[in-house]
Amino acid sequence: MGHTASARGFVAAGAGTSGPMHTEDTGESAATITPYEDGPLLVRGDFSLVTPDGERIDARRGTVALCRCGKSALKPFCDGTHKVVNFRAGTGREA
Repeated sequence: MGHTASARGFVAAGAGTSGPMHTEDTGESAATITPYEDGPLLVRGDFSLVTPDGERIDARRGTVALCRCGKSALKPFCDGTHKVVNFRAGTGREA
């Protein structure tokens, strides 16, 4: 789990990256993180979610949507609130 990034108090392996993450041992894809326009980050594959203290957050599946708007009642997971609050964000890297 070589790559981590913090967002609103949570850490996702490979967060802040778009595209496949590669395991250090084999070079195989471990997870893919896709930012959806005006919506969540969709994480697919082999990943772990942990708090800054290292406590594991049960993702319960191999694909999850992580909140980017900061308004979800289910943080770090998306609950669709981004539509209600008119959240706007692109899919590419910001300059």
